[in-house]
Amino acid sequence: MTDSLARRERAALCDTALALGPDAPTCCEGWDTGDLVAHLLVRERSATGIGQVVPPLHGLVERAMARHRSRPLSESVTTLRTPPPWLPGPLDRAMNTVELFVHHEDLRRARPGWAPRELAAADESTLWSQLRLAGLALVRPAGVPVVAATGDGRRAVLRRGAEPVVLTGRPSELLLLLFGRPTRDVAVDGPEELVRRFRAAFDGA
Repeated sequence: MTDSLARRERAALCDTALALGPDAPTCCEGWDTGDLVAHLLVRERSATGIGQVVPPLHGLVERAMARHRSRPLSESVTTLRTPPPWLPGPLDRAMNTVELFVHHEDLRRARPGWAPRELAAADESTLWSQLRLAGLALVRPAGVPVVAATGDGRRAVLRRGAEPVVLTGRPSELLLLLFGRPTRDVAVDGPEELVRRFRAAFDGA
């Protein structure tokens, strides 16, 4: 059976992390490669992972990350490369498709001269489905109506309202835009004031 996008992105992220080394910068402000790998391990393998969304536990998360960060990167990557036993395929896909894709691009796009990957049509479709599921939450910071569109005619209303901001691009690039990452070939159109508010919410997207 063909590996899921989540499994393939996990493997590719691990390979990229090893190639870059622990101190390479990432698109996550304040984190290098070692920090990003530690974050993924804490999120997936530590009871303190919930502290990433429950502020009173942030201190526990920081200590857990520090423990992982103190290990050689090769050891941490070996652990990360295989999903934990409690994470069957369907749950792995639900939890990790977007997480691993975005963080893999955090490694790639922090390097000079980066370029988008040419993903298979099936992978773009998977990311489009994820975008439609998470769209309302992702665009909420802008507080404006938003429609996502692709070059092949697919459209999804992410937040309802008159005169929406329309985002046009490949699903992979649209997702990265909504996570505040660097993107290429994404058009942001609509009423000037709403576009300004959208751009302000996503760091000058």
